[in-house]
Amino acid sequence: MEELVISENIQSEKEKYKLLIKQLSGLLNSEDPLISNLSNLTAALKQTFDKISWVGFYIFEDRKLYLGPFQGKVACTSIEPGKGICGTAAANKESIIVADVNKFPGHIVCDTDSKSEIVVPIINKDGSLYGVLDLDSTEYSAFD
Repeated sequence: MEELVISENIQSEKEKYKLLIKQLSGLLNSEDPLISNLSNLTAALKQTFDKISWVGFYIFEDRKLYLGPFQGKVACTSIEPGKGICGTAAANKESIIVADVNKFPGHIVCDTDSKSEIVVPIINKDGSLYGVLDLDSTEYSAFD
């Protein structure tokens, strides 16, 4: 049985990241299906950081991003590259940090409570896009 142990006494995000990274090697298993590892990774991130209101993967397939494993409220199921924060990060293959999602031109609203967001593209070894990791918060400027 997998278990994630993050003490509530740890206040520093840096320390939380260090502890999470140490535990991920035991939680993620290369012999398990990818979807299982992606699911556990989203759960581990949401469990570790209170500021995360939604975390999930969008997988690039047939020229679109499709909703993958996630934790949080129901979400948009498909996003076109270049559209919204996720689509822009995917199209540019660059991470995007948005302090206030309402100020991002073309932001796709899946959750009206979301205030800030970070999207990190996932690139295959051959340089092609695999998908994106999307994290939302109900706090402004939650990510750096």
